[in-house]
Amino acid sequence: MPKMKTHKGAASRFHLTGSGKLMRTRGPKSHLRRNKTARTRRDFDEMIKVDPADVKRMKKLLPYGA
Repeated sequence: MPKMKTHKGAASRFHLTGSGKLMRTRGPKSHLRRNKTARTRRDFDEMIKVDPADVKRMKKLLPYGA
């Protein structure tokens, strides 16, 4: 059986935690960041859980838990 390939675009965007949760970053992080409030900028920096409807699809892209 050949090795499964990791989707490199997904590997850079999603991370699997030790307990198996799939985490992602928030969206508008870089463009026009200066005009946003400090609180908004901080909120963009934290990782949040991937929606349960998308987890199965994302785990197929990350067969080794990237």
